[in-house]
Amino acid sequence: MEERNQTHVKEFIFNGFTSNEKSKTVLFTFFLVIYSLTLISNSSIIMLVWSNTSLHKPMYIFLGNLSFLEICFTTSTVPKMLSGLLSKVNSISFEGCFLQFYFFFGYGSAEHYLLTVMGYDRYLAICHPLRYNTLMSNYKCCIFAASCWIIGFIWTLVPITLISTMSFCGPNKINHFLCDPGPLMELTCDRSYSLELTITVYISVLLFITSSCTFISYAFIIRTILKIPSASGRRKAFSTCASHLIVVSIFFGTIMYMYVRPPGSHPFPTDKVVAVFYSVVTPFMNPVIYSLRNKEVLDVIKKMMRSS
Repeated sequence: MEERNQTHVKEFIFNGFTSNEKSKTVLFTFFLVIYSLTLISNSSIIMLVWSNTSLHKPMYIFLGNLSFLEICFTTSTVPKMLSGLLSKVNSISFEGCFLQFYFFFGYGSAEHYLLTVMGYDRYLAICHPLRYNTLMSNYKCCIFAASCWIIGFIWTLVPITLISTMSFCGPNKINHFLCDPGPLMELTCDRSYSLELTITVYISVLLFITSSCTFISYAFIIRTILKIPSASGRRKAFSTCASHLIVVSIFFGTIMYMYVRPPGSHPFPTDKVVAVFYSVVTPFMNPVIYSLRNKEVLDVIKKMMRSS
């Protein structure tokens, strides 16, 4: 039994996207540009919220937290992906793989909770404007934001503990560009369908709870918007609400495709493309959707540009 549970694999090798050198160069350039813009835009939002007292409100505190989460979330995988596109052998140590797994899932889980809380915040602001300051003070906002971080990383301990304690003694090539549960569990020596099902159900519960709460909040928001007497007011509110929903839907939808499905073999080429959407694209889109379409943020930016 002790021999069976011993881990023999010391490192994993990512298959990545392609073995073609020209394609690697194109992908490296594309991902580097997106990653750089993601860092710049999200960092700018954090500094903007931090340095302007007019933005020290729950909505913008949440936005600053989301921007910081996006930086951490994308940094947990993209630098390694970029280095892999330049390397002939894209390898990662056993410990490094599960460290990446933990932080990638931890930041991702925290973002799910934070998006849910942000949806609830918008619900209070639009559906209960007179009681908003009582229901969502800055203090409560900070408690909510801190709870998202703490719960996200505690929640991640279960799947990473279950998978990391399994035996890896055979093939060590991961058909992906990151350490993900599906490809990892396909490499275990004593693959267990019941364990894979347990992890799938565990992840699915988080996704269904957070996505359901988020979309319920937006459903109430849309119902309230429909009651606005002004047609221009309705259009403006719908425009903002729709853009938020598009990004949230892409994030939740792509992750549900990846993790809410029966255990077994899956089309990894498709999985890689889908993974790019939630690990690279949405962190790049969120600053644009949540900030540059916000009148108060734009006014602060204009004032800063005029004063400079």
